[in-house]
Amino acid sequence: MDEVGAYAEGPDAGDARGGGGGTSIDITALDGIMNVNSLFTFAVFVGLAWNPSSYPDGGLPDVDCAVGNRVVEDLVSFHVLAFASFLFSSLIALCLKQAVRLVRPHRRAAARINKALLRGGIVASAVGSVLGCGFLTLALVNVVQVKLGRLGCSGIAVGAIVPLVTLIPTAMIIYIAIIFYAFTRRSHHGLR
Repeated sequence: MDEVGAYAEGPDAGDARGGGGGTSIDITALDGIMNVNSLFTFAVFVGLAWNPSSYPDGGLPDVDCAVGNRVVEDLVSFHVLAFASFLFSSLIALCLKQAVRLVRPHRRAAARINKALLRGGIVASAVGSVLGCGFLTLALVNVVQVKLGRLGCSGIAVGAIVPLVTLIPTAMIIYIAIIFYAFTRRSHHGLR
């Protein structure tokens, strides 16, 4: 069993006993994942409650540019998939936090933590977040098409989607690169 002694939180997180603050950093990362996923989950929930066929200004895209039922069905499907991905990610992160707290009942007590399990859980949570962002992006592309017309028909729709499909994937690539860097750095230096 690949275990390592670490302090999960507290003023002695930087203690010289070899473990130190690695687990507190992991808990902070899990908190961050849960907070961001909560915001995205709320956004997806609001998106599911929104009626895509209601137009407050009464304006509809041209009949030739209007989307079919397939785009509206995809819109709902991508929202549901995004919701499930963010919920999966948040639940994994919450389970990992609880496991660390159960193993270490007192704030100053050293905890024996299965490093492979902790790292695998963080990766699973990150994958859920990345998938959720991808599905949310696809849902937003469909929202733009419903509101502004099909992509091949409306320059306004394309103009609205270009920042969406460039900025979000760029942010996801940076997120994945940082996680990869953190894990490769840890594998060379051990869990601290």
